[in-house]
Amino acid sequence: MLGIIGGSGLTQLANLDVSHREIVRTPYGEPSGPLTFGRLGCQDVVFIARHGYGHIIPPHLVNYRANLHAMHSVGVRRIVSVASVGGIRADIAPGTLLVPHQIIDYTWGREMTFQSGIDGPVVHIDFTEPYDTELRQQLLSVAAQVGEAVVDGAVYAATQGPRLETAAEIDRLERDGVEIVGMTGMPEAALARELELPYAALCVVANWAAGRGDSVHGIRFESLEAVLQQAMGRVRTMLEALCSVSRHSGEGP
Repeated sequence: MLGIIGGSGLTQLANLDVSHREIVRTPYGEPSGPLTFGRLGCQDVVFIARHGYGHIIPPHLVNYRANLHAMHSVGVRRIVSVASVGGIRADIAPGTLLVPHQIIDYTWGREMTFQSGIDGPVVHIDFTEPYDTELRQQLLSVAAQVGEAVVDGAVYAATQGPRLETAAEIDRLERDGVEIVGMTGMPEAALARELELPYAALCVVANWAAGRGDSVHGIRFESLEAVLQQAMGRVRTMLEALCSVSRHSGEGP
């Protein structure tokens, strides 16, 4: 079963044929909200809004462990994360869809592992390639099938938030090799790896990062919402195509 985590701009899936919602308890506290079960295309899907269905949870307070554990406990076996980001690389403009291939974690103070140290030996995960190769390729393939231009690969910087970055901080990230910046990529990706859940991200560039493009002197929030609304329709089309392709390829529900 496919799990979809919706970020800013995707608090619900309009094309999801909802069957029911379920409140799931976890040893790590409350998820961001009830899990929404339904059919997308011809596949069973579980959806959760990362920031809550009213978009009320800031990125540094999202209970990433509870969200991932809840999905895993109800039978989710792979996850697509949808996230909005700021564009740093010159050719990654607002409205661009992309599938990142690497991540750098600049967050701090978040509950970032299921390894408590009291339930058995510590398990060290390999995180050389933080996103699942096969699931990334499936996203890129369905993009081509539906005629959607999607950028293949970018280095994602996960910053703490909830404030946006200064222009100098974006300059620093660029020197580090970063190409897009967001606030929710970690520890989500690492937690999925600990649970052995294939995980990939589909990112929407909502704005130029600070000091770039039309954000040279500040982020233009009035245009950001319009970009997200337009782009999320394309995201929904891709997700529905992914569900159809995955089902027809013989993968489990």
